[in-house]
Amino acid sequence: MMQLNDAHCNKHSLLNVMNRFIAAANNMNETIMVPSLLRDVPLEDNASEDSVSHNNNNEPSYPKQRDMYEHYLLLKSIKNDMEWGLLKREMGGSFLEMTVKQEEPQQQMSGDAKDCPDLESQFHYHLHGLFGVLSKLTVQADHLTNRYKREIGGGSLLR
Repeated sequence: MMQLNDAHCNKHSLLNVMNRFIAAANNMNETIMVPSLLRDVPLEDNASEDSVSHNNNNEPSYPKQRDMYEHYLLLKSIKNDMEWGLLKREMGGSFLEMTVKQEEPQQQMSGDAKDCPDLESQFHYHLHGLFGVLSKLTVQADHLTNRYKREIGGGSLLR
């Protein structure tokens, strides 16, 4: 059985990836003292457009419709959900509860246990996706923090 300390030593562990994102989000939260300064500031920096990562379709990995303030709130919300669990949503339950309710009719319709997909492959699929998303969120939190430092240092966010 793997001990918790062993997982922290492995740089490829889920706990390590989660801790890196939470540390980046905490650093972002501590650095950005006045989040309202981020309103109406485009997320992408035209001066450093080459440094923005691109996805497989050669598109910027940050949505163009969001400003830095909305992105800050998104990263902060994701961090809080990771630390405290999914809060009750307005629709009457947590995201997990709503997902389980949606899957129950599908499982009842399928009938036999042999019709269920392989749980191990599902786990590995979602684990791989979680690693990718958390890595991207960590990069985005670091980028937002560094851009805030650069912009505030130059005074270009202050109008």
